[in-house]
Amino acid sequence: MSVSALSPSRALGGVSGLLQVVSLLCLVLLLLKAAQLYLRRQWLLKALHQFPSPPSHWFYGHKWEFQQESELPLLLKRVEKYPRACVHWLWGTRAFVLVYDPDYMKMVLGRSDPKAHIAYRYLKPWIGTGLLLLEGQTWFQHRQMLTPAFPYDILKPCVGIMADSVQVMLDKWEELVIQDSHLEIFGHVSSMTLDTIMKCAFSHQGSVQTDRRSDQGEEGSPAEGGRAGEGEEQEALGLPGHPPLCQSECGQERPCLPSGGLPFGDHLDQMPYTTMCIKEAMRLYPPVPVTGRELSKPITFPDGRSLPAGIHPLLSFYGLHHNPKVWPNPGVFDPSWFTSGSTRHSHAFLPFSGGSRNWIGKKFAMNELKVAVALILLRFELSPDRFKVPVPTPVMVQRSKNGIHLQLRKLSDPGGDKDKL
Repeated sequence: MSVSALSPSRALGGVSGLLQVVSLLCLVLLLLKAAQLYLRRQWLLKALHQFPSPPSHWFYGHKWEFQQESELPLLLKRVEKYPRACVHWLWGTRAFVLVYDPDYMKMVLGRSDPKAHIAYRYLKPWIGTGLLLLEGQTWFQHRQMLTPAFPYDILKPCVGIMADSVQVMLDKWEELVIQDSHLEIFGHVSSMTLDTIMKCAFSHQGSVQTDRRSDQGEEGSPAEGGRAGEGEEQEALGLPGHPPLCQSECGQERPCLPSGGLPFGDHLDQMPYTTMCIKEAMRLYPPVPVTGRELSKPITFPDGRSLPAGIHPLLSFYGLHHNPKVWPNPGVFDPSWFTSGSTRHSHAFLPFSGGSRNWIGKKFAMNELKVAVALILLRFELSPDRFKVPVPTPVMVQRSKNGIHLQLRKLSDPGGDKDKL
């Protein structure tokens, strides 16, 4: 072997040539990717040209606007300016159509398009591939298996369990507060809700709120859960002379909870004003502010505008519920939207969504809300803490950034005048 073949200069020349080839390949790949992104942006511009959009940067879209201002106030400005839908550019080559018109949303929800995986991929490691993330025939089979677990007759015994969990929370409140005291309730309500789910779904005998095992003879077995504390609720809710819960809000002279000694569960369908208030609260603050779809085929909306397959419409329930074209004065709390016979309330997708994938547990949740609201108002008078106003923010679900602070005053005789009976 010659010495020249092993010379350093020849070795360096070989390395240099290899680097040049690698650099050339990287440049080619970079140009191909740039061309791909350019073509993608041109396709998006053509596909979305029928929908309005605020001015956006060619590279980072509307991200700068959301860095300058909170998301929900900015959304409301767009809803007011573009009353049906608008384009939201996330990056130069990624865009969503933000939809908040009821007719548009009904069309999207009435189809079988899959959920937008880009919006739900972060949930999969957390909750697994369950009913929320399943698609197609597998989802349909799982939904069929779960549906029989939520009829009214099966959910009715859970009402007593719900009442027990709420009573535990209220007992803690009485220990924590005094007259005209302030309390942050988010953690308490979350624990109460978890307590109810653990008992109703898993027959858990303990109490998440008190962090101790419950005495079966004291609190009752799951089979007896529907009766545990029921006598107390009948006295508090089903007796003549009980003070009306909503007289100060709606001016009615009759009790919002009916009298007559009916079991507590039977009252839930006879609480019209309380139901209206709950629905109006969820209109103002929908639990899930937005959900996404991925169009598997083109869609044409009633006004003639259309979207091709592959576009991701984001259904903004918060935007819909604050759309001034649908709700005059949308920021005002007005339960009369949900009076019997009113057609406008059909524009609200409560509590989560509509269509074939509507929330299967909404009856259970509504029962729990009614029980909690009724029992809380029987024992406390609530008013907002004006120094700590909740700041709603959408994460996975909508919640308050700074908690929920209330001023509580314990009522002197929450059960009514029982000596008159």
